[in-house]
Amino acid sequence: MAASFGRLIVAGVRGGVRSQTPVFRVPALARPLTSETDPFDSAARYRDQPWEYLTSEEYLARYGNKPVWANYRRNHKGPIPPQKTRKTCIRGEKVCGNPCPICRDQKLFVIYRNVNLLQQFISSHTGIVFDPTKTGVCMKQQKLLEKAIAEAQDHGLLPVSTPHVDLFQEDFTNTHGAVSHTPPAPAGPWYPWYEWQQPPENEVKRLRKLYRPYLKELIGGN
Repeated sequence: MAASFGRLIVAGVRGGVRSQTPVFRVPALARPLTSETDPFDSAARYRDQPWEYLTSEEYLARYGNKPVWANYRRNHKGPIPPQKTRKTCIRGEKVCGNPCPICRDQKLFVIYRNVNLLQQFISSHTGIVFDPTKTGVCMKQQKLLEKAIAEAQDHGLLPVSTPHVDLFQEDFTNTHGAVSHTPPAPAGPWYPWYEWQQPPENEVKRLRKLYRPYLKELIGGN
């Protein structure tokens, strides 16, 4: 009896000690490391410095030394390919089938600092941007490419090709009539048809006969 009473006292003391001991909880993370709804974004590391992706092993294994649009072929119906590329490959959260070379790779960022990517869409001989029918890029990405290339040229990251213009000496001489002394004005008009010419009498009679009823009404109205 005394032993059981002692056990009850000891259990009560232990329970009181446990209830007074503070419990520390680890705060939950605001954003989990990985989840099904928010997977790890492997392209985020190339967002600030996208040119590093072009020298990575993943890029070399996928594209090699060729441009990103080299082996691209758009699926189409029939033997004749479409004459224009699609307007955009991504509408909201929906991605169309067989997207363009830039939309299919989320690690390619079209900005003016990504010079190595922009050079793939510029002709090395003429310095002109390739047509989208050659590269297969959608119209949305084509506009972004042209804008980024123009910004890179303004910042001095890409060379600007100036077209060659042949200058002819005849265009800059002052020996032709357009730059000579102006002749004095003539006493009469410059052109003969500026002067008053009396119409033929037969033509005057014909017109009077033609408009005689209207002239009568006009005279009667006055």
